[in-house]
Amino acid sequence: MAYDLEEQEQLATLKEWWAKYGNLSTWVVIAGLAAYSGWNGWGYYQRNQAAQASVLFDELQVAANAKDNAKVLRVAGDIESKYGRTAYAALGALSAAKSFFDANDLKGAKAQLEWVLAHGNDEHKNIAAIRLAGVLLDEKAFDEALKALAVATLPQFKADVEDRKGDILAAQNKLEEARGAYKAALEAAGKNNPGRQLMQLKLESIGGSVPEVKA
Repeated sequence: MAYDLEEQEQLATLKEWWAKYGNLSTWVVIAGLAAYSGWNGWGYYQRNQAAQASVLFDELQVAANAKDNAKVLRVAGDIESKYGRTAYAALGALSAAKSFFDANDLKGAKAQLEWVLAHGNDEHKNIAAIRLAGVLLDEKAFDEALKALAVATLPQFKADVEDRKGDILAAQNKLEEARGAYKAALEAAGKNNPGRQLMQLKLESIGGSVPEVKA
């Protein structure tokens, strides 16, 4: 005999199972393969988008270095509209904002920073919030500047946030509060922070004493 009794029983059980669930299992396998294929396709799409965005980002950097703000605006817009989900979009907007700020185009700088706040990841949003607060400080929009800073909550940006807050409060002649903000910035910065010396100078210029560096 080709099969003993136990094998025949197993074969019968398998046939019965296949008759009941075979089509369903086939579709489950097909669905799994389709999902896997879709995942790979999505990964390829993302890599392709990032590669194309990086080319435009390099073009934006060249335009910014040449102080060609018209081209900066155009290229930044292309990255944001076509590749807005890539990290290059936020980085491009941050670069464009600096280019506009350096050209004293505060409106253009704000527009780019606000785009990052709306579309960037948490780290980019924190950077944009701090820079936007600086632009608003230049416009003497003090309350708006403090409101913008409230968005920056990541701990690694605490020193920069407190430093900017000190600038805003000092500009309002709220010197006691400004001293507190600068001290908080220094405490958060640590002794190796490259901006520490400037923070100390600002604190001392409004009658504050530099706190001891924690070990």
